[in-house]
Order: sequence, then C-alpha cells, then structure tokens
Amino acid sequence: MRSYFLRRLLLIPPTLLGVTIVVFFITRFAPGGPVEQAIMAVRMAEHASRSTHNSGALSEDELQQLKAYYGFDQPVYVAYLKWLGKVLHGDLGNSFRYGEPVAQVIRERLPVSLTYGLITMFLTYAVCLPLGIVKAIRHRTVIDNATSVLVFVGYAIPGFALGSLLVVFLAARAGWFPMGGFVGENFKELGPMGKLADFAHHAALPLTCYMVGSFAFVTFLVKNQLMDNLAADYVRTAVAKGVTFRRAVLHHAFRNSLIPLATDFGQGLTVLVGGSFLIESIFDIDGMGLLGYRSVVDRDFQVVMGVLLISSLLLFLGNLVGDLLVAMVDPRVRFN
Repeated sequence: MRSYFLRRLLLIPPTLLGVTIVVFFITRFAPGGPVEQAIMAVRMAEHASRSTHNSGALSEDELQQLKAYYGFDQPVYVAYLKWLGKVLHGDLGNSFRYGEPVAQVIRERLPVSLTYGLITMFLTYAVCLPLGIVKAIRHRTVIDNATSVLVFVGYAIPGFALGSLLVVFLAARAGWFPMGGFVGENFKELGPMGKLADFAHHAALPLTCYMVGSFAFVTFLVKNQLMDNLAADYVRTAVAKGVTFRRAVLHHAFRNSLIPLATDFGQGLTVLVGGSFLIESIFDIDGMGLLGYRSVVDRDFQVVMGVLLISSLLLFLGNLVGDLLVAMVDPRVRFN
C-alpha cells in the first residue's frame, strides 16, 4: 500500500504540469486579453477627450511596451517556462486587475471560502449521516416519506435560485438578515460573542444555499448503501449469533456503507475551497469562487493560473485522500 501511495504522489507533479501547460496556452491565445483591454481603454479615453488623433491607435513602440508590460512579447513556451520558474520559487505573479501579487489576492479570499466549505461539510455530514440511518431503518414509514419530500424539494431548487429568493424575501423585504457580505462593517469593534453572532447572522442564508444541494445526495447515499448492507447475509448472521440490532447496524452495516462516502469525501476537498461564484455573487461574498469567475471575465490570466494551480493540486490530493479513507474503512482493500 505504501508503494501505491508513493506512486500516486509521484504522478501529481507531471499531471499538474500537463494541466497548467494546456490552460496557459489557452490563456495566451484567448481573445480579449489584457493587451486588447488596455488598447480599448486608451481608445475610449481618447474618444471621451475628443482627441484629434484620427485612428485612435497606439504606435508600434507603445504597443510593444504594452506587450512587454503584460509579458506577451515572448513566445508562449518561453513565457510558460518563466511562469513555472516563478511558481517553483513561490511567486504566482501579479494580478492585472488588482495590481497585487496573486498569492496575496488568493490569501485574502481563501479563508472566506474555506470557512463556508468547512461549516457546510460539517453540517452536511452531521445531519445527513444520522438522517440516512433513520431513513434506512424506518423505510417507508411516515418519517421516511416526510423527510424524503423535504430533501427532494431542496435538491430540486438550485442553490443560486434559492439564494435569490432568500435575499428578496428574507433580507430585502422582511429585513431579518443582511443583504450580503461576510461580516458586518463594525465586526472588529465587537466582542467574541458579538463577532460570532454577527458571522452567524451573515452566514445563515449563504450556508442554506450551499447545503441544500448536497443534503439529498449524502442522505440517500447513506440510506441506500445501509439498506443493501442490512439485507446482506453477514448482518443476519451477526444478529443470529446474539449481536444486538443496534450494534449490527452501527458497527457492521454502517461501516461498509461509508465506503462510497469515503471516496466522495476526498473529491470534496476542491469544492471545500472553490466556493460557488453564483452564491458568492448573490450574497456579495468575496471568496475564491467569485475571484475565479472575475479573473476569467477580466482575462486576469495570472489569477486564473493561480486559482487553477491550487484547485488542481487539491483535486489530486483529494483523490489520494479518498483512496486512503477507503482503505481505512474497508480492510479488504489492498492497493498493489
């Protein structure tokens, strides 16, 4: 097993290299880059000032200086090698839009998405695991049918659509919650309990939108897997030998039901910090999701590459963690 995980770790750098090469080449040839945007801004400024210049175009020297400033004056492979060299030294470049180092831009927004991601994951598993067990044991009862209706209704409503409704009715009209933001403007002036209450007040609606989609998936995954294992021969044998039904469920069937969840848990690490740009846009939360979306729209390629690098690395590590969790949950699994 140790050799398997070692090989998986050694495969991460070349795979990550291939992903960054493909995306870097795409960003270099995508239309509407920073050079084109700068030329458009100059033309608009000249038009607004009613310049006498007829063409409104930059001279060849000015254009070359502009390309050199944004790093577009070199062949794409040379530019990539320079970017890769900086990354290996911990430098992700500078953002065209924010005028700050990309690492600093990401560092300022990563805690926001990480906070929501951790809370969402904790609440999802804390609610869905017990709920899935109850639904499997009480199959086709009033509890099972009632919770299924609620879960499916939540699953049918997209998070961003629910967010729009919550903002309109509970925030704008009723005034029960803030319109948006991560915390209030006077957050630093509050005490510990006041800060906690302020964060909870601002996070209630976004967290509802984050969790509404994953509730159905996790709940029914636990229920279906547990029902299959409860019908297996080893559970009936354990009960026949005197094991209590509670112990047979929690210590035998439930453990085997966690195998698919262990796989999904590792893949969820990317979503943990990725956020959702739609939900973050609705609630005006400046997190990683909104940052990635704006960087693509604004053609801020340095930020695009930085976000891609972190997301891809987390995805590869998440798959590795998923395999490790599967091996821990199921002793029959051996990676050779």
